[in-house]
Amino acid sequence: MAKDDSSRRAQPVSAKSLQQYIERFPQASVLVVGDLILDQYVMGRVSRISPEAPVPVVHVESESLRLGGAANVFNNILALGGKADLCGVIGADESGRLLLKELGGKRSGRGGVIIDQDRPTSRKSRVIAHNQQIVRYDVESRQELKKPLQSKLLRYVESRLRELSCLVVSDYAKGVVTPTLMSELTRLAALRKIPIVVDPKVEHFGFYKGVTVITPNHLEATQAAGVHGDDNQAIDQAGAMIRQRLGCQSVLITRGEKGMSLYEGDGASWHIPTKARQVYDVTGAGDTVIGTLALALSTGAGMKESAMLANHAAGIVVGMVGTATVTPKQLAEALEHG
Repeated sequence: MAKDDSSRRAQPVSAKSLQQYIERFPQASVLVVGDLILDQYVMGRVSRISPEAPVPVVHVESESLRLGGAANVFNNILALGGKADLCGVIGADESGRLLLKELGGKRSGRGGVIIDQDRPTSRKSRVIAHNQQIVRYDVESRQELKKPLQSKLLRYVESRLRELSCLVVSDYAKGVVTPTLMSELTRLAALRKIPIVVDPKVEHFGFYKGVTVITPNHLEATQAAGVHGDDNQAIDQAGAMIRQRLGCQSVLITRGEKGMSLYEGDGASWHIPTKARQVYDVTGAGDTVIGTLALALSTGAGMKESAMLANHAAGIVVGMVGTATVTPKQLAEALEHG
């Protein structure tokens, strides 16, 4: 690994070269497996403090529901022009019904979303006033999925495997991603020689052995590796340790305003500077990164080119409030403007 940070800065790839992969996105077919979440946004304004407790009183002006977690990764892939399917679990409740309604006719396969009678649908409710999040409250179960339901999910993955160009695991630690599920998914992906891309959770790092690429943020990476700090040296150490420990081909660490750092199997590492012009909201940015990465890898891009495309996509989405998606046109324009 080069000690001089400037010497390992990823060399620019021409916009035209990256553009060809965006044009091929419609050829990609990605299955997203993971925790399905319903995101609720309550928007309003604050003009006074409650007389009952020292908290702001939010006058609600609008409410909206959006797809979150693995469902947002799925939505990002569709928005970028790729084909996608979804595999996960909802509860037999109102939130589950609303999540299915938000999915609408977007799914090509119908068997991937399984109903678990014993758990609630994961729901994150955010109260936002003057573009500032006041509070978030969650309804969820973090219990491991029962074995029969894990088997049902795996059977569905196997049924779709022949037509897939990539498998994405979106782990929010809500019970869907288990050691058994991960080892089987990794085996199936290797069998079909398709990449398996993971958006991880720290407490599950041991599950992800042998995947193609894992995309932790800088906090998750340093926690998982047991190193302190977020400077280049600490991130380099974390990236190399995670890659070696898990035996994965690559580790892509997202670093907010510092961009991304990519660690590959031959010991090479690259730093990709951020493309964000203004950061309003990082909610769902990781979903955009992994969705773009999966599409790029599906269409023949190398890991470095895929990371660059994902970096551009993330730079767009953090400039929007709430869980958002990126279009091929927006991504192409972002490439043009460098």
